[in-house]
Amino acid sequence: MTVEQFPGGHSNLTYLLRFGAREFVMRRPPFGPVPAKAHDMAREYRVLEAVHPVYSLAPRPLVLCEDAGIVGSTFYIMERRRGLVVRDEEPPQLAERPAERRRTSAALVDALADLHAVDIEAHGLGHLGKPAGFVARQVRGWAERWHGSRTSELPEMDALAAWLAGRLPPEPSSPALVHGDFKLDNVMLDARDTGRVIAVFDWEMSAVGDPLVDLGILLCYWVHVSAAAQRDAVASVTHGAGWFTREEIAARYAARTRFDLTRMNFYEVFAVFKLAVVLQQIFYRYRRGQTDDPRFAALGERVAWLARLAASLAEK
Repeated sequence: MTVEQFPGGHSNLTYLLRFGAREFVMRRPPFGPVPAKAHDMAREYRVLEAVHPVYSLAPRPLVLCEDAGIVGSTFYIMERRRGLVVRDEEPPQLAERPAERRRTSAALVDALADLHAVDIEAHGLGHLGKPAGFVARQVRGWAERWHGSRTSELPEMDALAAWLAGRLPPEPSSPALVHGDFKLDNVMLDARDTGRVIAVFDWEMSAVGDPLVDLGILLCYWVHVSAAAQRDAVASVTHGAGWFTREEIAARYAARTRFDLTRMNFYEVFAVFKLAVVLQQIFYRYRRGQTDDPRFAALGERVAWLARLAASLAEK
């Protein structure tokens, strides 16, 4: 057996396992102490087990091991898929090719719309979450995570938590499968046809609830010129000519789903707030010496930047 770690990501760790010509992918939590209920590999495995048969872009899970004596934590093995994952640089198939960027943008939105079109009741997926009160629980839970991980005072974050709690949207008429972290670098493209998505990864935060939470996350990560020079978890390649604008993403999604997007501002603010908390939790672990990854040293500044961004969105 040979083992290689896949690059990218600030949270769970993903490895390529080779046994001669056979290849598999392993997922495990980050090293060191982790927050309670976070990085639940057993739950992610069971989500994939339920979702893969009805949404083929979810990889097929193969083995779950809850014996921490093997690698030091719970882990699972899934199939390997081959293609392009776009992170902080565009592959040649997309670089300086506006028409291909548009095709990729459209395919990404369509993959999200297709996920939200899965009939939960028909496929018996109700056990994956409790749709009633989903957004309220999300707002409350991420506010609690902020209070439990902050390393300095950041009034904007406290104000945002209150703003979100006071503006909860009504329950959606049709609860959907929610991925929880749907963004460009959690999607794999066909290397021979960048207008085709062949996999969606990282199902740790998936649930059943309000699908617009996913659209808010996608828009949050769709960073344009203002952040194009910042190469970290928030940066994106989508500032180039041809990539959809946020408005085009929302328009195509609305056309595909027929969902009402009149309250999208709430979901965008929540997505930026949530991302700030995710990065703050990582920074908290770094400050406590629970991880020594040098990439994490500047995350405190990124959290403050995101808090200001979310505050500006809330004022619109």
